[in-house]
Amino acid sequence: MECYLDNSATTRPYKEVVDIVSKTMFEDYGNPSSMHTLGVETEKMVRLATENIAKTLKAEPKEIIFTSGGTESDNMAIMGTAKALKRKGMHIIVSPFEHPAVERCMEILKKEGFEISYLSVDSKGLISIDELRSLIREDTILVSVMAVNNEIGVKQDLEAIGKTVKECNPGAYFMVDAVQAFGKIPINVKKMKIDLLSVSGHKINGPKGIGILYVNSQIRIVPLINGGGQQGDMRSGTDNVPGILGLEKAVSITMDHLDEEAARLYELRSYLIEKLGKLEDVYVNGGDNDTSAPHIVSISVKGIRSEVLLHSLEEKNIYVSAGSACSSHKRTPSKTLTAIGVDKDLIASTVRVSMGVYTTKEELDYFTENLSVLLDSLRLYVRR
Repeated sequence: MECYLDNSATTRPYKEVVDIVSKTMFEDYGNPSSMHTLGVETEKMVRLATENIAKTLKAEPKEIIFTSGGTESDNMAIMGTAKALKRKGMHIIVSPFEHPAVERCMEILKKEGFEISYLSVDSKGLISIDELRSLIREDTILVSVMAVNNEIGVKQDLEAIGKTVKECNPGAYFMVDAVQAFGKIPINVKKMKIDLLSVSGHKINGPKGIGILYVNSQIRIVPLINGGGQQGDMRSGTDNVPGILGLEKAVSITMDHLDEEAARLYELRSYLIEKLGKLEDVYVNGGDNDTSAPHIVSISVKGIRSEVLLHSLEEKNIYVSAGSACSSHKRTPSKTLTAIGVDKDLIASTVRVSMGVYTTKEELDYFTENLSVLLDSLRLYVRR
């Protein structure tokens, strides 16, 4: 039995997505910037896909920019804002455990003279609205908060954060990395007062190499990629038509089943946590279903290093991550687990289980049964 529990790293595409990507590459291969019929027809497909995706965010089509994925979207949002608003201010507020794409941008901007203020979080991973309010200043140009953390699954109160940002400094931009949130929890960019929002296709059973950056039409950022002037001169380069149409299909399927799928995943999450609670020295990090997204469970196993556990599970065709796919090759302690106060010894013994549309209760049974057996044998080996 194959048990794939690494859906936060990537997901298996829907068959409908594979079909439309294949059809587009073979049949609708015109360049949407070309003026002949094949190009014009392709451009119409891209325009319709843009309109459909925009509706899911309660946004306007002109506010949707297609990118290569979440990393590019994050970079474009942050660096584009910094370039556009540098004269207004050089103060940025960020949560303590953002995606590396955000963290690296902050490191670069810090070297360029920007001041970065880091929010703290409680044991569940939630930021404090009062602390956020106290940090916002007249020269604050950006507040960046990950909607759903990619390691422990905590979901932030985006509406409360957006309201606070605009009350304290209407000119500051509110950016949200929604890579782990889009398709899992409802997002309304206007209601939540979000100015910039990043999405990645392969996290919602779409193609790799395609993503979205939502940019509020009332704000201004500087483009990072210049050239032929595509996408309103905001992101030049030939449109990735197969990726865009594949993404639109994934978004359509995902949003059509958002509520029922979230309910199913929450049920699976509760089921998994209940079974894990019966295992000795196994701890679940983060909050409960009220404060967490439905698909991520962070597990610390006392006395067993995450790499050892990961590869032992792999031998049983069970696939999980050591922390997150973005940081699993690094030896530095997880900033997320450190921020929520997880014991240092447990941080090195943490794996992430992430579920998706194809995850079943039978897979979770297979995972927990094998985990129980493996823990007994691995601990016996460690004691020797």
